[in-house]
Amino acid sequence: MRKAKPKKRVILPDPVFNDQKVSKFVNHLMFDGKKSKSYEIFYNSLEIVKAKMKDAEQAPLDIWKKALDNITPQVEVKSRRIGGATFQVPTEIRPDRKESVSMKNMIAFARKRSGKSMADKLAAEIMDAFNNQGGAFKRKEDMHRMAEANRAFAHFRF
Repeated sequence: MRKAKPKKRVILPDPVFNDQKVSKFVNHLMFDGKKSKSYEIFYNSLEIVKAKMKDAEQAPLDIWKKALDNITPQVEVKSRRIGGATFQVPTEIRPDRKESVSMKNMIAFARKRSGKSMADKLAAEIMDAFNNQGGAFKRKEDMHRMAEANRAFAHFRF
């Protein structure tokens, strides 16, 4: 490469849980630089999860982390053009990209849901992901299925 790699930005942990993962999630959730509104939505959704999942002996943050783990894909397919044909080549995902993809999927499918507030929709998506169901979990399953179907082209990996 001609240019040097850009430096990784340090993301400060969130004020309530003191966790960097939460800050990254809130940054993905944010619209138009309204970070305080995003934090409000996230914390409200965790309160809703806490209220609805009383029987689970876990903290809402642990439920959210487990939900993220459940929807984190391990492989994805990338298009690779070889000799006039385009192949879907399965590749493993870097750890930082795994985290980012899972967060973006959770937020995207929460936004698509029907519900009153974004906090309600996000809480519903968190609970579904925790129970291995919902849109984000289905997306992960589809990604894995695509990679499995195109395993024959794995030798084209770059």
